[in-house]
Amino acid sequence: MARVHTRANAPLEKHPKPDELVFLSIQEAARLLQSREISPVELVEAALARIGRLNPALNTFITVVPDLALRAARTAQREIARGKWKGPLHGIPISLKDNIWTRGIRTTSGSKILADFVPSDDADVAKRLTRAGAILLGKTNMHEFAYGITNENPHFGPACNPWNRERVTGGSSGGSAAAITAGMCFASVGTDTGGSIRIPSALCGIVGLKPTFGLVSVAGIVPLAHSLDHAGPLARSVTDACIMLEVIAGEYRKGATLPDYRKLRSILRKRFRLGWPEHYFFDRVDPEVLEAIEVATKVLHSLGGRIEHVPMPGLAGALLPGTNDIALAEATHYHESQGYFPARADDYGDDVRHRLDQGTRVRALDYLRGLAMKTEAEKDFQAAFDRVDAIVAPVTATSATKIGQQDVEIAGEKETVRSALVRMNRPANFTGHPAISIPCGFTREGLPVGMQLIGPRWSEARLLAIALAYEEATEWHKRHPNLV
Repeated sequence: MARVHTRANAPLEKHPKPDELVFLSIQEAARLLQSREISPVELVEAALARIGRLNPALNTFITVVPDLALRAARTAQREIARGKWKGPLHGIPISLKDNIWTRGIRTTSGSKILADFVPSDDADVAKRLTRAGAILLGKTNMHEFAYGITNENPHFGPACNPWNRERVTGGSSGGSAAAITAGMCFASVGTDTGGSIRIPSALCGIVGLKPTFGLVSVAGIVPLAHSLDHAGPLARSVTDACIMLEVIAGEYRKGATLPDYRKLRSILRKRFRLGWPEHYFFDRVDPEVLEAIEVATKVLHSLGGRIEHVPMPGLAGALLPGTNDIALAEATHYHESQGYFPARADDYGDDVRHRLDQGTRVRALDYLRGLAMKTEAEKDFQAAFDRVDAIVAPVTATSATKIGQQDVEIAGEKETVRSALVRMNRPANFTGHPAISIPCGFTREGLPVGMQLIGPRWSEARLLAIALAYEEATEWHKRHPNLV
């Protein structure tokens, strides 16, 4: 079992050691880089050393590009020395989920089918990060074609949770979350179709943000289901996630408050309203997860959050058939259009092949009904947001399960691991509302628990502000697993 150590919380030495460097916040590292107290080369070398030491056991990276990373670090070092500082990501080592196109670097999407695929161009998010001066260390492990939530990959092996290597990281962006938790990179970009940013963030004890649908471009990202796909940041802190979002986000709706990591504290009003859903989100939740959320809500109340119970009766009936039919049909359509399925059916893992086969049996009428059901789900959210600024919910119904585990029992009722991890996350994908996962405690076995905040469309700044206030009152994010 991984133990918590406190050295990362101690005051920094004048020149931090490599294992202290990798746990700096992006904001702290940027200040030291700009003042030239440390260099991008030092950061990259520290991260690469940690990858070399820990990746064989944790299996968080599929591809590492040390030569490219060091070359980019030397370039960043020269630019900063000449006073051409590009902002807080300049010289910061990051990773990208392996379904995000990277020019000249293979992009496998965690699959055998794309094992040797090398894109000729970068995805939009990769271009934006490069322009901001971020340094790519490599591509992270993921559930095959992003079509699962445990990151148990039959082709590249499972990513292992840094808090307990026998446990799943969650997925499908599990490699990204585990790499950040383990100090192998400062931040990452993942994708989220049914919780694939928030689930691994919660199970690995970091921050993960699924933005408003369409805010972050998915151009150049291998799709899962185009009506539900989102891209967003994973990081160790709320401020770091905000810094990442500022770089990768596109245009906000007119009148929306834009996230600014330097102004988050001023965004939050002294009094704000939080919704506790009476339906769906708290159906069958593990007692330890529920306790952590209840305690976290009391902290939010002490910070000025007025808690109101909000009914969401239409959500349960609309959600499951709607999201399932949309995801199944759109995923299978994409794989058929690329000539992957059924022509190369034997090259898929069993779980993904099974779901693609299910997609062939979704009727057009079922798909259209699924799209229509979005209206019912949106009504519940709109009624709630007429009364509150954000909704509080668990990210997952249970903490990280064991690798290979198929079922879990919650409140005396047995359900699949997939259902227990994904069902709290589907609503925000279905409706396109932004949602953030933030660490809110640990189970008695030392496994992280994540709290979810869901807000109205384009309310990323307010969600981040609420999350930051909670983070600063609790500091769960400063705990790191003791990895040897």
